Amino acid sequence: MIRVRPAQERGHFDHGWLNTYHTFSFADYYDPEHMGFRSLRVINEDRVHPGHGFGTHPHRDMEIVTYVLEGGLSHKDSMGNGSTILPGDVQRMSAGTGVLHSEFNHSKDEPVHLLQIWLLPEKRGITPSYEQKNFTREEKLNRLRLLASPDGRDGSVAIHQDAELHTTVLESGRSVDYELRPGRHVWLQVVRGSVDVNGKQLEQGDGAAISEEPRLTITGGPGTEATEVLLFNLA
Repeated sequence: MIRVRPAQERGHFDHGWLNTYHTFSFADYYDPEHMGFRSLRVINEDRVHPGHGFGTHPHRDMEIVTYVLEGGLSHKDSMGNGSTILPGDVQRMSAGTGVLHSEFNHSKDEPVHLLQIWLLPEKRGITPSYEQKNFTREEKLNRLRLLASPDGRDGSVAIHQDAELHTTVLESGRSVDYELRPGRHVWLQVVRGSVDVNGKQLEQGDGAAISEEPRLTITGGPGTEATEVLLFNLA
């Protein structure tokens, strides 16, 4: 079963400095039909204007993954970490017992386009931690690349939840197959372009909740721009 979450039905707010779309209920956007999917709680697609960002604010008991598509996002936190997240980077911050952090676009003329992803942790009250790794386009091209997993295998970042995050960049007409064990579920998020998933067409910004499908065939849509998708394997 594949249930599509169309991009145009997401919550949308334009705050001037921030143009944001919420796949699931978040902040002032509330939709009881879309409170998350399994342990996946938030997918926000944000565009942050030059010279703006999110001031220092707290988080706790959440696995937060930041995936930058364009531009650079500067990060600082109360654990002493400071970095710039660039396209190809995956940042994981486990908020645990509590952490303060800020995110800012220091560019004078380039916006930042990113996905902010939250997953519920397996248990509350863990020690906060941070990790950031880069994954090249070649690693993702026409193949699935593991970005995050519970055990950090294959060079992925380690998250405190029984979940895996994969990505692929698909050229037009190219496909990848993905097999699901019984009892597992997938959320698929189209980052760029369009895909066909087991006969269902998904466009940029669309998501899909997938259950009881033992095998997925994901095919890049037409056009010269490669398609990019995120695939969450969830308990």
